[in-house]
Amino acid sequence: MTFTDLGLAEPILRALTEEGYTEPTPIQASAIPVVVSGRDLIGIAQTGTGKTAAFALPILNRLAASEGRPAPKSCRVLVLSPTRELSAQILESFRTYGRHLKRSATLAIGGVPMGKQVRALAGGVDILVATPGRLMDLLKNRAVTLDWVEVLVLDEADRMLDMGFIADIRKIVARLPKDRQTLFFSATMPPEIAALAGEMLSNPARVSVTPPASTVDRIAQRAIHVGRAGKPGLLAEVLGEAGVERAIVFTRTKHGADRVVRGLDAAGISADAIHGNKSQGQRERALAGFRSGKVRTLVATDIAARGIDVDGISHVINYDLPNLPESYVHRIGRTARAGKDGVAISFCSPDEVPFLRAIERAIRLQIPATASDGSAAPVAAAPIPTDAERPERREGRRRRRNGGEGRPGQGEPRQHRERQERQAEGRPGRDQPAQGRHGQERPPQGRPGGKRRPAHGNKQSQNRQGPTRHHGGDDIAAIGFLGKPRRQQGAAAV
Repeated sequence: MTFTDLGLAEPILRALTEEGYTEPTPIQASAIPVVVSGRDLIGIAQTGTGKTAAFALPILNRLAASEGRPAPKSCRVLVLSPTRELSAQILESFRTYGRHLKRSATLAIGGVPMGKQVRALAGGVDILVATPGRLMDLLKNRAVTLDWVEVLVLDEADRMLDMGFIADIRKIVARLPKDRQTLFFSATMPPEIAALAGEMLSNPARVSVTPPASTVDRIAQRAIHVGRAGKPGLLAEVLGEAGVERAIVFTRTKHGADRVVRGLDAAGISADAIHGNKSQGQRERALAGFRSGKVRTLVATDIAARGIDVDGISHVINYDLPNLPESYVHRIGRTARAGKDGVAISFCSPDEVPFLRAIERAIRLQIPATASDGSAAPVAAAPIPTDAERPERREGRRRRRNGGEGRPGQGEPRQHRERQERQAEGRPGRDQPAQGRHGQERPPQGRPGGKRRPAHGNKQSQNRQGPTRHHGGDDIAAIGFLGKPRRQQGAAAV
């Protein structure tokens, strides 16, 4: 099958030929006819499979067949994506494939002043690519209206769920016309995303070219068990190996990414970081240096994982293992693109072994593992348990938790157990009068006449140290923790 067989307009085919594209990828061959027909679509595909062109090409074909200009402050096509980098790449794809069409497109993302975006939207645009947060800002400032949207595209919907954009997306969808075409693309389909798709789409066609949470076959995956203190040295060693042409290193936190860059700089390895604390200009310069080859190593967080589309990435290194298996799939999807091979290496510290196990269960593959010294890692050789093989919770524990039988004394209040012990030993409790030397009842200690002195003395003492508190029936002030003067407490601490 060729792009000509898909019935695309001649200007679009000419642009594809100039880019060297002749045959559609599986997701493009399956999705483009559905979108051209006007149906809603759910597309399940990994990053790097060409899904941007799967919705950009039929949308451009629709715009090429229709005349008219967009209304002021409006757009005909709205594309939502989770990150600034991904939004910029989507806009670039629209402009590349539609270079021979007279259609306008603009970008609305955070991290840059909003004034330029407001001016670009004033006359109306055909295509608006935006992040949910910035679009909500534009809506609040009445800089854009969504009353004339014909096509809505949600790209990387599962990532928008992870980043907490679902509430904003629901608010945006509520402003859209009911009569529209909706295209829903995601690399994975967790239950929350499936429910959101059910709310937004009408009788959608479903296209899936890869099973959810699967990894590309061309990626050679391996894990190295190493302590946290040994990760910086191991990273420098791996990056110094032959065959590492261009690498992305993923960390879990922004500050962790900066620490990794400083460590690599100290080891003489050129690296740059990209994460949410960087300004838009810094992020663009880091990506430009990485694309041009000036910087061979890029350190990134998961937020930037979906927006990095750079050819020739030979290695993906998980400096920190992600706590979500889906994030692992998105991370390693940066390599082995366009039919090339790639390598994914994961550093696993002892506290990250549960994350590694969850990843292996999700991708249905046991990742080969070694220790940092090159020896076999026995911790990684354990079989991956299935749901049926997991041991059930012990029944006795559940009975005790529900108030049933358990160990002797389990579940009884502490005060009740102490009262029983005092009765057994003949010791007086708080509810029993203390006995004198000859068995007579001793009067309460304190002032004459039986009046007790307050536990904290005068009012000034109470204001300084607070009222008496009872924890578990024991008077802490009587024991001496709160009854001591503040000066004595400080001396004891020294």
